[in-house]
Amino acid sequence: MTKQTAKSSTAADGKFEGFTDEERAAMREHSQELKTAARRGSKATKADGEADVLAKIAEMQETDRVMAERIHAIVTAAAPDLEPKLWYGMPAYAKNGKVICFFQPALKFKSRYATLGFNDGAHLDEGHMWPVAYALPRLTDADEARVADIVKRAAS
Repeated sequence: MTKQTAKSSTAADGKFEGFTDEERAAMREHSQELKTAARRGSKATKADGEADVLAKIAEMQETDRVMAERIHAIVTAAAPDLEPKLWYGMPAYAKNGKVICFFQPALKFKSRYATLGFNDGAHLDEGHMWPVAYALPRLTDADEARVADIVKRAAS
């Protein structure tokens, strides 16, 4: 059996070859997250989710960890009503149980940059087309301000 990379799970002829190791790992993490949530049940608190997110961030390698810490601070300040939680092993922020945005570390899927993504519950609609993910090779002060504005709009 050959080890697949995160670059492609499709053969050159276009046939599906299966999930990459990284994709399977993310699905296992999501399964574990669902089990943890079920075990906590109605006793779950926002603090539980925040603790899970901070623990996951602490596990990241330095470049991803530094950016994830900054994104976490920005999101929690810009949209304090969003609840931190893990989503496929990534820090995510939910409203009424639905993930609004998430931080995908670069190394999770062996990408050249981290990503700040938004799901369909985010209020980012702008005309007939709008971005739902942003590449984050680094974060400047201007980028941080833009992220805060986007997160506020998404959570509204």
